[in-house]
Amino acid sequence: MPKTVCWQSLLLLIFTLPVCSSAQEKPGMTAIDLLNLPSLSEPQLAPDSNALVYVRADSDWKSNRRVNHLWMKRLPDGQAFQITFGEKGESTPRWSPDSTHIAFLTERGDDINRQIYVMPARGGEARALTDLDTEPASISWAPDGQSMYFLASIPLTEKEKEQQALQDDVIAFDNDWKHRHLWCVSVDDGSISQITEGDFSVIDYSLSNSGEQVVMQRAPSPLLDDGFSSELVVMNLTDKSMQQLTSNSQRESAGQLSPDESMVLYISDTNSRGENYFDRNLFVIPAIGGEPRLLLEEIPYSVLDASWSAEGESILLLANTGVRTNIFKVGVPTGELIQVSSGDHALGGWSYLPQADTHLVVVSTASSPGEVFLLRDGGMSQLSDVFDALTEQFWLPKQEAITWKGADGESVEGVLYYPRDYSEGQRYPLIVQTHGGPRASDKLSFPRPRTFVPLATDRGWFVLQPNYRGSTGYGDEFMRNQVGNYWDQSHLDVMTGVDHLIAGGMVDSERMAKMGWSAGGHMTNKIVTHTDRFRAASSGAGAANWLSMYSQTDIRLHRSNWFGGGPWNEDAPVEQYWDQSPIREAWKVTTPTLLLVGEEDARVPAPQSVEFYRALKANDVETELYIAPREGHGWRELRHQLFKINKEMAWFEEHVLGHEYQWETPPEV
Repeated sequence: MPKTVCWQSLLLLIFTLPVCSSAQEKPGMTAIDLLNLPSLSEPQLAPDSNALVYVRADSDWKSNRRVNHLWMKRLPDGQAFQITFGEKGESTPRWSPDSTHIAFLTERGDDINRQIYVMPARGGEARALTDLDTEPASISWAPDGQSMYFLASIPLTEKEKEQQALQDDVIAFDNDWKHRHLWCVSVDDGSISQITEGDFSVIDYSLSNSGEQVVMQRAPSPLLDDGFSSELVVMNLTDKSMQQLTSNSQRESAGQLSPDESMVLYISDTNSRGENYFDRNLFVIPAIGGEPRLLLEEIPYSVLDASWSAEGESILLLANTGVRTNIFKVGVPTGELIQVSSGDHALGGWSYLPQADTHLVVVSTASSPGEVFLLRDGGMSQLSDVFDALTEQFWLPKQEAITWKGADGESVEGVLYYPRDYSEGQRYPLIVQTHGGPRASDKLSFPRPRTFVPLATDRGWFVLQPNYRGSTGYGDEFMRNQVGNYWDQSHLDVMTGVDHLIAGGMVDSERMAKMGWSAGGHMTNKIVTHTDRFRAASSGAGAANWLSMYSQTDIRLHRSNWFGGGPWNEDAPVEQYWDQSPIREAWKVTTPTLLLVGEEDARVPAPQSVEFYRALKANDVETELYIAPREGHGWRELRHQLFKINKEMAWFEEHVLGHEYQWETPPEV
């Protein structure tokens, strides 16, 4: 039978680590252990509620990557079992409306890219539904189960294919793309029709319950920066007429028609006046057009996703509340907000089935990287059991939410992980890890392998993850502190957090290290120019020069928010860009600083790390720069991820503790 408990009992079950005399004898997790942890995502409940399917990713050291496969569990008490076995993996499972088939994306045989496949839910061979030159994405069944919708780029013309074959393929920068449009494929015979056409790209879409209308997020191009100029449109699928709902050069996403198709909900990082760079807010707007209404004017949280209830009188939403994520319910007429879930956890992969009033979610806690749970009638049922034995197998660090006062008196929150064998009154070394975004927040959850928290704490380190000014989940004022001045309070929040731990007698001020990736790398670059209190630092994909960064990155809008406009216009705030650039004060750096970046990173391109490396070298600062081939903004290849953990751990232990770290080697394959 499923493990059904109330929320309060659930907290005791999944958030309390066992304490016993044998706890000290359990091994800590190695880098290989962390990288070998599976991950669960995209849980999908069958419409008849009799089965669950989800994606499980496992490390494959032979192919040097994580491979996704689909797993199924019959409900209520069946055992989970793997249902797909393709060499290149599978993703995006979607149940047919009658619960008899599962569609998914994979690449098999002679496929030149991923295609849509369909298999019987009771088992059997999957058949290819599409055979396209371009790659389908965002698949969904029509309500009648006779067809499927998907997004795909316009195929190359025959002339373009010929030029490509001849390598007559010089690329026009920022124009090497095709528009993405909405398509439909017949499940019976595989015939395909193009639904949208024109000089725009469909970024996302959602079908109405009747299948007669679709809400689309439409942008000038598929380029990331143009997504901030997207608008919402409702299309009638019978006559293809369109009703544009928004026209404000702001990004609106997650559009969804109400059950009676009279209203559309959407999420936008704007306020009620349509100004940008606010926490993600929930809006509703008439489906025939009209004025949008911000449902929760004073909500201090960031809305991550939302869905209509069955009757359309309320909206269910997933919200970032700082160091936690939880589910809420808001009345559409009243704006009354009710918290549906609670706990020290991070929730992901959320979906909501209105007719059954049921939530499906992946729950990550201190002791679990993320199991699939079902929430219904206030009770939680654990549907997967991949990590049930993790705490029996390994020692895992204690974690807790802590708060302190920033330099200006503002309350700041973060997550603190304790070292193994912690004894009150004794001081320990500290690694400070700052999250990316910066519009994000670290959570009470199982730490990501790339942060190697279980490894570091097992070796005697405290780890602090501060949700500094600019983080989400704490309200607009907290997040917007960086508007007009990126380094106003954010770096000071980090340092006051460090001072809080030192004042509490927990951390040795002479043994501290600093690290972070993306915006966390920006922060590291700033910190080493701001203070010499850290004995070592590692900056992953960090910006050094905001002026050159503006030209190099694939996303520019937020830089204008931070620095008061673009740097190329007449009367541009060039001084603000330069004054806020860490490289301007590279001459102050004395901290040995490691630099890591992906060769193909479009978000924070490698030249940013090269610039900072050159500046540090010129000032005789001990530094090393490593560029990972084939990698973008996040390193995906297993051996690259292992290198990152090994190098950062070795860098910190050498420069902070004077220890030699024994590098771990990949498993034999």
